[in-house]
Amino acid sequence: QVQLVESGGASVQAGGSLRLSCVVSGATTSFYCMGWFRQAPGQEREGVAAININDRKVIPESVNGRFNIFKDTAKNTLYLQMNSLKPEDTAMYYCAATYNRPCAMRTIQDLTAYRGQGTQVTVSS
Repeated sequence: QVQLVESGGASVQAGGSLRLSCVVSGATTSFYCMGWFRQAPGQEREGVAAININDRKVIPESVNGRFNIFKDTAKNTLYLQMNSLKPEDTAMYYCAATYNRPCAMRTIQDLTAYRGQGTQVTVSS
């Protein structure tokens, strides 16, 4: 059974940094695409980063330059490094993984993707 478990969420002040982690277990083959999306109360899901099996990254303009995604294959762990955090980054952050292509924001947000339970990030001004 595939499981994704996120950690690292916290309450921070604007301008601060956080690194989220996602440990993946139970997969029999490598996922083609993994990533992170977030969702704030009353708002739609928003993809914030994705990385494919060849380490090609996709980071939307809204967080480009502040967020980065990387993975440690040996540890089956996906990371999201978030710098220069803003109050509008406040949301529940979810890790997602899928065998589907292409590796894009819409792919990791799709309901068919495996996802974790989320970790809360709160940024205060």
